[in-house]
Amino acid sequence: MKNIFFLLLLSIAQPVLSQTKLEKAITNLENNYEQEKVYLLTDKSQYVAGDKIWFKSFVFDGYNRSALSTTLFVELYNSDKKLIDWKTILLTNGEGSGDFKLKEDLPEQVYFVRAYTPYMNNFSEDFQIVKTIPIYNPNSTEALEISKNSDWSAKAFPEGGNFINGMPTKFAVRLSGDASLPESWTGKIIDIQNPNVPITTFTSFDKNVASFKITPVLGKKYQVIIQDNTGKSQTIDLPQVAGSGVNLEVSSSKEGIKYSLKGVNLTQQLQNYKIVGTINNHLAYKANITQLTNEASSLIPTKINNGNNGVLQLAIFDGQDNLVAQRLCFIKPNNLKIEKAEIIGQNLKQTPRSFNSIDLSPESVFKNYTVLVSEDDGSHNQDEENILSSLWLTGDFTTKIDTPAQYFSKTANSEALDALLISENWKRFDWNSLLSGSLPAIKTNSQKFLSYRIKPLKNNALLKDTNVNLVLKLGENEPVINQFKTDQNGYIYLDNLSFNEPLDVSLFVNSESNKESGTDNLFVTIEPLVTPTQFKGSFPSTKYKLVKAAENKKVSPAISRAINTQKNIKKTENIDVQIEEVKLVGKKKDPKEDLDKQLSTGMFSSINSTIFDFVNEDQQAAGSNNILDWLQGRAAGLTFQRDNSGVNVPYIRGQKAKLYLDEVPTDPSIITSLPISNIAMVKIIKESGLIGNAVAIYTMKGNMKSKNNVKETQNNNSSILKGYDKPSEFPIEMLDDDSPAKIENDTRETLYWNPNLFDSDYVPPMIKFYNNDSAKQYKVLIISFDEDDNLLYDKEILK
Repeated sequence: MKNIFFLLLLSIAQPVLSQTKLEKAITNLENNYEQEKVYLLTDKSQYVAGDKIWFKSFVFDGYNRSALSTTLFVELYNSDKKLIDWKTILLTNGEGSGDFKLKEDLPEQVYFVRAYTPYMNNFSEDFQIVKTIPIYNPNSTEALEISKNSDWSAKAFPEGGNFINGMPTKFAVRLSGDASLPESWTGKIIDIQNPNVPITTFTSFDKNVASFKITPVLGKKYQVIIQDNTGKSQTIDLPQVAGSGVNLEVSSSKEGIKYSLKGVNLTQQLQNYKIVGTINNHLAYKANITQLTNEASSLIPTKINNGNNGVLQLAIFDGQDNLVAQRLCFIKPNNLKIEKAEIIGQNLKQTPRSFNSIDLSPESVFKNYTVLVSEDDGSHNQDEENILSSLWLTGDFTTKIDTPAQYFSKTANSEALDALLISENWKRFDWNSLLSGSLPAIKTNSQKFLSYRIKPLKNNALLKDTNVNLVLKLGENEPVINQFKTDQNGYIYLDNLSFNEPLDVSLFVNSESNKESGTDNLFVTIEPLVTPTQFKGSFPSTKYKLVKAAENKKVSPAISRAINTQKNIKKTENIDVQIEEVKLVGKKKDPKEDLDKQLSTGMFSSINSTIFDFVNEDQQAAGSNNILDWLQGRAAGLTFQRDNSGVNVPYIRGQKAKLYLDEVPTDPSIITSLPISNIAMVKIIKESGLIGNAVAIYTMKGNMKSKNNVKETQNNNSSILKGYDKPSEFPIEMLDDDSPAKIENDTRETLYWNPNLFDSDYVPPMIKFYNNDSAKQYKVLIISFDEDDNLLYDKEILK
């Protein structure tokens, strides 16, 4: 926190010669409690087995997108904590996207998506996001139902944590339960000695909270009696009335947060008390009371958080630096700093399967958007959670909040949000632990991208302080040869790698005799250093329960539509496959010629060449140790001589030939370690332009498969690294009456999903999608951040 506001309630301050216990605690907090949180947006709230879950992740450090982490793990679990699937997501400016393809035989039940960065493992697992997702399957033997169980319990929380004789005190009453909370509830406060006459009454703001105010009398005992709309009631005790202490009152406005302190029966009154305000584990405000007084108050301006919204934690300490009161409050609850999208044009139609578009301004300070467009069915159901509630509430609080998005909606009640925060504690750090000097155990530092530790062995012995060659081949790219030296423990480290295609890593060492190659008796293991962790906690309770499915299982209209959409996708895919098959049959091709055109560039094209096709022809290569041994005697003018390492070196017409692997100059020792099953084509080139005499070897690409009956041999000197998961591309559906797929009823719910809609070169970023057969209006969600991390959040119903 860069802007720290200090206040002295006396014009003269005494110089501080050394840090006090509180000052040391604040230094500890500033230096050691950087923490992240995650918001996960999915395209829908419920799915059907066989669907694809599209998701966008936002990682925050406080209220800004995090620069700490570049890697996010997103995991899909069933209700028995069995890991179904997981993704490694690349984060750019705290944002990343991906998808899960659900299997069609997935049982119907509630599933959970867990998301966390490796750095988040340094702190409580409770702060990792676990998102509840119901997945339906009409063929499952069990069915999901909304539980009608309304068991709940209640607690009462005094403002500031103290209940003091003669001090008017605001209380928050908070309900909690495993399933659904009652729609509404009321309460009354009684004196146990006179229970028939209520002191005051209240009505709930929402399902979560209510508030009331009471002035207690020393020696009296008070109770709250709560009753919900179904008639269920519960009685809870208020805290015992104290004879002394500090009463804290807080109110929030657009100007800032006003606090008032009143001391009761304090020896030194409020002299030497300190007021400390923190935002996201950083000091934002500090005031010292140096006068003899029983009352003190002040306004904390919004500039402590640059005028932005957020939760401020106020903590009051006495003259001995003991925590005596604390309170959470929200900065500017009625003035949310949220930008709206600049829509400069739209062309929306209600016609089935029509083309629709929405143009965003190219002159906006927002340049990268997350956009979701869905059919609006007119139900106006409120979102249970959104990026606002995750950023300002649920990302930092571990207790369950029913429909947290309501506190930042257009009809939000700021009193309800204030009561909710009175009932919460900031659990990302504890003042008493800080004051005692405790430090968090940082076991995992935030690494940039992915890192690996490589351990080569030769003849089961470590290769310490040894030069080795490392060949890296990323996807279809050309292999790159690098020389490394193992450390004193025999390791090589590959740090800060960012890739989303398979990375083939092969190791070679110089041979020690003429009889062995650079890969003989070489074994290599590769250990990823950025890895997911086992989930040890418990999944959150949900409003769903599993029951035995009825014989004629009924599904909701939304699920029925999703099932029909899957059928349409399969039908379209089958038609596409048939069309491709027709195209292939319609044109007769020379397979070897096509393979040469596919793999060779112009410089390697020569009429004076001999081609061996391993994709379309069985070259009878079984039994050969490597491709160079196999080539002996198979092309006119091509001979081989063994070098000092015992490796065959090609010669053409008596001159040493150049050797290429995927058109990159290479060494014979590398070629001899290449499995023949990985080779697609070999081209012998004679006296051709810039190439001259050469042997060019090409490896398999894409879905190519070898026709050669070659027994696979394990290459212990190489390994394939997976890297980041590349997100799929969301399909832009265009279904019309003349479509060969003959789709009768287009029932897609998600019409457009783009987690990275860019504005480039002043071309208006355009949202383009096709209507389904029923949509008359559209739910459009747009999220973006500018360079200063100001938030754009716009959710509208457009017609």
